[in-house]
Amino acid sequence: MTDSQQAAPALKEIFNRARLQHIADETAAVYPAFDVRAFMQHASQDLDALSVMQRLNRVSQSLHAGLPADYPQALEILQQLAPRLNSGFVSMILPEYVALYGQADFERSMHALKFFTAFGSSEFAVRHFLRLDFKRALKLMQGWSKDPDEHVRRLASEGSRPRLPWSFRLENLMLDPSPVLPILSNLNADDSLYVRKSVANHLNDITKDNPDWVLDLIEGWSLEDPRTAWIARHALRSLIKKGDRRALAIMGAGAAPDVLVNELSVTPQAVRLGDRLSLSFRLTSTSSASQRLIIDYAIHYVKKSGGTSAKVFKLKTLTLAPGESVIVSREQQIRNFTTRVHYAGKHELDILINGECLARSWFDLSE
Repeated sequence: MTDSQQAAPALKEIFNRARLQHIADETAAVYPAFDVRAFMQHASQDLDALSVMQRLNRVSQSLHAGLPADYPQALEILQQLAPRLNSGFVSMILPEYVALYGQADFERSMHALKFFTAFGSSEFAVRHFLRLDFKRALKLMQGWSKDPDEHVRRLASEGSRPRLPWSFRLENLMLDPSPVLPILSNLNADDSLYVRKSVANHLNDITKDNPDWVLDLIEGWSLEDPRTAWIARHALRSLIKKGDRRALAIMGAGAAPDVLVNELSVTPQAVRLGDRLSLSFRLTSTSSASQRLIIDYAIHYVKKSGGTSAKVFKLKTLTLAPGESVIVSREQQIRNFTTRVHYAGKHELDILINGECLARSWFDLSE
């Protein structure tokens, strides 16, 4: 097996035994009564069988077993521990602790989540408090959206996403996203790219259930601000990949493309896992006016069942002058991911211009 075919270490290994020892030692450094041995025994039990989120949860439970039963006192210790942990992702054990053991102390716990988010993220934990008391939690999060700290502002958006990956869905916001409008409006021209990415992902979430709500919202924004335009472009990516005309129009590419696609080349057409696939074609304007073009490509991946499932990839966005001709190219490595496993067979590849399929080729993936 080549290096390109080898899978990266599983994410769950971020909570390996060495990392557990680090957590235990640092906790003991700020709370000398902490039983390191008992923590290690509890946290590492059946470790290999646990997913990354199950390990995160287990570590928080193991901390609880060794910390004072008094919740405010335990929080003080965890706040001292936070800057000593050597991984932002690992620091998420601290807001997880709050979610598990702090729901009866709402205000104190929400304040703790605001504090802990700067060390990793409290995005998963805060959702438990939204589910516990939606209006109360959301009111606090609206205040967070104006906080000077970018981590806190991001938490206001990320924590209230209706479809946050690796977390439970907020069904009420999937039905009606309007309660989060003040948060999104406060952040629609944020200086921080970290925050803008969250807002874009949040809006992209909403397009899965309420596309017209998002389109209405963004159509009312001024996209002259490059920060807002960036959010809009990334928020509408799923709709654009589907060829949604309103989304394309917002991005200035709503007209049907008046172009020719020639010299389409997909090489090699016989591919093995780990190979790099090269895509190239000539795009020529047949219009008498300049055109804004959003160019994507879709690969119809073969599934285990033998059917196919298309995934759209961004290629580029450009303005093509009348009669202008350009070469568009891209390379992509064909390798497995935790979210996508490849299967042998003929994979069709589409060239999409402003949402329309204007050319098609293929490659054959062997075992």
